Amino acid sequence: MRSTREIIRFEQLEKTYYLGAIDVPVLKGIDMSIAQGEFVGIMGASGSGKSTMLNILGLLDVPTGGRYFLDGKEVKNFSDNYLASLRNQKIGFIFQSFNLSPHLTVAQNIEMPMVYAEIPRKIRRARAIELAQQVKLGHRLSHRPTELSGGECQRIAIARALSNKPAYLLADEPTGNLDEKTSDEIIGLFQELHRAQKTTIVMVTHNPELEVIFDRVIRLRDGRVVDEEGEEITTNYADT
Repeated sequence: MRSTREIIRFEQLEKTYYLGAIDVPVLKGIDMSIAQGEFVGIMGASGSGKSTMLNILGLLDVPTGGRYFLDGKEVKNFSDNYLASLRNQKIGFIFQSFNLSPHLTVAQNIEMPMVYAEIPRKIRRARAIELAQQVKLGHRLSHRPTELSGGECQRIAIARALSNKPAYLLADEPTGNLDEKTSDEIIGLFQELHRAQKTTIVMVTHNPELEVIFDRVIRLRDGRVVDEEGEEITTNYADT
């Protein structure tokens, strides 16, 4: 049974980009929450605001209006140093392009977030081996990304994202660069993480076939949360 503890909440969250004299509103009053242990999909057409929302969720960008609460604390009150610490220790990032360091081995790539967290080398290496085995690449520890297939690179990226035991994973089109068979394998890995470890996962995707794997789908259209018919959804958190 999924936890009801809320770890993320947006209240009328807005994001506008200012390009000279032109204002470009991207998120237009988003209300949403995500509970611990949920597997949530963020879906919408290109330009709907999915990537902007993910960047704000990952503390890589800041809203221009509204409120963002993380574990009950408002993010705007956090210092830059604390935000950097949260990104490293609380959030696991998985990107479409893998973002592995080509000059590092598989083990070293998995260890990288733990290096920034100043975890001792012996513990880092043991954790890297454990995670590589979990994603079925324990035999590839000394290889480099250029020696791996796309699917193997994404498995290593997932292992790296899990290295600091984050509160939640953010995945941005994680199968976008993979063939259908490999995509199915990677999605299966996400499902296993969610099912077996109750990992909280937020995944941006444009693929409607993936709707069935999510506990819940947040649909965006023109910077707003909408229902399946495209009608805007609003939530009055004052009444919750």
